[in-house]
Amino acid sequence: MNGYFLQRVARTLLVTQILANPTTALADIRDYEFKLVRDQVKKGQSVVDVRLVHKPDDRVVSDAVIFALRLDMAPDDMEQMTSAIEPVKSPEPGVYRFKVDLTDEGRWRISLAAKVQGEPETLQSRLILRATP
Repeated sequence: MNGYFLQRVARTLLVTQILANPTTALADIRDYEFKLVRDQVKKGQSVVDVRLVHKPDDRVVSDAVIFALRLDMAPDDMEQMTSAIEPVKSPEPGVYRFKVDLTDEGRWRISLAAKVQGEPETLQSRLILRATP
């Protein structure tokens, strides 16, 4: 086989791969977004569900690895007021569940950092949650 033939085969395989799986080949970390399932929960010990979505096709993403979590009251100008947040078993694919301790009523910020399968960059998100009486 000559080199020209091998180059054509390699190009054909690459184009086939891109066409067969365009979201993987053309994705960008900005194409992903964490969304709160509910943006209000009761004060105290609660569970918060967060959905990870691939925005271009509204597909849920279930294979992300969340490696940084923070819960604070920054939206109410009390960033130094933090509370416990820990991941717990997810109820469904693409939903990430967290046990939180919302010690006061008001707005709480959940900060997340995650690696999405196949993406070299880190997804960072800040979500605002309201603790009600």
